[in-house]
Amino acid sequence: MIRSIQGAQRLDSRGHLTVQVDLITDRGTFRAIVPSGASTGAKEAIELRDGDSSAYGGKGVQKAVTNIGLVIGPALVQSGLKVYTDQKMIDCLLKHLDGTENKSKLGANAILGVMPFFDVLNGGVHSGNKMGFQETMIAPVGASSFTQAVRMGCEVYQQLKKVIIEKFGPSAIGIGDEGGFAPPISQPHEGLDLLVEAVSLAGYTGRIKFALDPASTEFYSDGIYDIGFKDDKPSLQKPKHLTDLYRSLLQNYPIVLLEDPFAETDWGSWAEFNKECPVELVGDDLLATNTKYVQKANDTRACNSMLLKINQIGTISEAIEAANLAYSFDWSVFVSHRSGETTDDFIADLAVGLRTGHLKSGAPCRGERIAKYNRLMDIEADLLGKGEECLYAGSQFRVASKY
Repeated sequence: MIRSIQGAQRLDSRGHLTVQVDLITDRGTFRAIVPSGASTGAKEAIELRDGDSSAYGGKGVQKAVTNIGLVIGPALVQSGLKVYTDQKMIDCLLKHLDGTENKSKLGANAILGVMPFFDVLNGGVHSGNKMGFQETMIAPVGASSFTQAVRMGCEVYQQLKKVIIEKFGPSAIGIGDEGGFAPPISQPHEGLDLLVEAVSLAGYTGRIKFALDPASTEFYSDGIYDIGFKDDKPSLQKPKHLTDLYRSLLQNYPIVLLEDPFAETDWGSWAEFNKECPVELVGDDLLATNTKYVQKANDTRACNSMLLKINQIGTISEAIEAANLAYSFDWSVFVSHRSGETTDDFIADLAVGLRTGHLKSGAPCRGERIAKYNRLMDIEADLLGKGEECLYAGSQFRVASKY
């Protein structure tokens, strides 16, 4: 039974305030901290911020904390619901309390309590360099266990650091929001070339594949994409030209996953590209972990995978519902962190519980990123210690839910 719920303001990985919740039950006290994204889609559930410029630049969350103490907490205690069996009913109660489609009354931040894809190069709105594409990732598909995959990712990350220093000097190894390096590059092939060299030096050529998240909504306007939006010289691209760029990258590099290659409103380009897309095509801003948009994307054949971010939709039950709908379409599900993260490691358990097969939590760097990877290694060790079967998804990460 829920005895009480207490909220507090705490810091995320960017030094912005976020919501921490302590749930006191008859089985003990449990704590969760809510992450926050910088690259957010228009369809996402709303974070409730105070807007008071005199405190934390308007990014305070005291309103959300107050909602926890005065509205959410008392309602849940009075309901008599059990956290260990009544999750869906609890989420239904929270949705009813809010009463809005996008959680704007109470705030999605108040409601919230595998295969590693390491984001080792940061760009877009996650870094200060001139790279338009937001994430360039590595995926250790050739590992035999999650623990080995973490080792491979860490070794490539350290080799990448050396490659960047050699090419650009020691001042170029600053990192972005997600712990990936942010060297002075501006073109996607430059980042991929750095990864090819780092993977080779680490001795993992052929065993590590790549992935891209351009986060293209950030550089889309009036039917045109500007992949040079952070540079002094704009690089304006029509959807067809951007499609040609993606196809060229897919042909020349071992890329196995492409996320948000087109903007959240550019449904036509998504559907056209998906007709002959040879890799996992993931909708993030396009879908916002929302069954309404997952259904639309299936109807229009816009993509074949859903990115799962709990605070995009606002409740765990709705996120699971979206994942199950995606599975019903024979899609993949890719669990994700946020750029403004915390040390809460719940998404690691969620990825295992839903058998999503793959998760991204940033680079093997910084505590809020490492916490998720450490948790997955703990889960693997616990299962093996009990003599239970523990499968590493590897190259089958897209179909892990069918194991």
